[in-house]
Amino acid sequence: MTDLSLHLVTDHRVPFDRLRDIVDQAVAAGVTVVQLRDKVATGAELFARTLDLADVVAGRCAFIVDDRVDVVLAARDRGARVDGIHLGQSDLPVAAARALLGADALVGWTANTSAHLAAAAAFAADTLDYLGVGVIRATATKPDHPRPLGIEGFAELAASTDLPCVAIGGIDVGDVTALRVAGAAGVAVVSAVCAADDPGAVVRDLRAAWGAVA
Repeated sequence: MTDLSLHLVTDHRVPFDRLRDIVDQAVAAGVTVVQLRDKVATGAELFARTLDLADVVAGRCAFIVDDRVDVVLAARDRGARVDGIHLGQSDLPVAAARALLGADALVGWTANTSAHLAAAAAFAADTLDYLGVGVIRATATKPDHPRPLGIEGFAELAASTDLPCVAIGGIDVGDVTALRVAGAAGVAVVSAVCAADDPGAVVRDLRAAWGAVA
């Protein structure tokens, strides 16, 4: 089973050469999932970046792509190790993604409301591996985000599903322990790592905060 405890979601605002270095440092420091998210790149650019980051990650943790099942399939066809996909509410249906990617793929789905969780519960068993639940706090990396849940709002949603819930949105080191206590199977961060001068040090701090809960 994939360790969902610490996701790094990439930030398209960071120059790609720097992003490669951030991902390398973060994986070495203990990130368990890297998600390539770039909603402004062309299909060709995203394909090239997927191949590149797959080489950087090199199987040291799970590597997934946001939204684009076609890019995952194309990269796999090229021989890259891409472990799965994270889908939003308006993306390809998760059942279709599962059928295309196979039983071993890691498939996540964004769920921000009780209605989303009810929809997730109606899927066939083994369609989804986890839910991305947020935003926890307001964040500039996703300006169209829904109303922030806060820790308590996250806890309510996480308690209403049997699927692992990964918290996302404006999270920093100080939130990690409370989110784990609230039922998080993991946390996903963007700016906390991508904007850091020393990404590896931030990841180590995040890991220490996660591990502080017995």
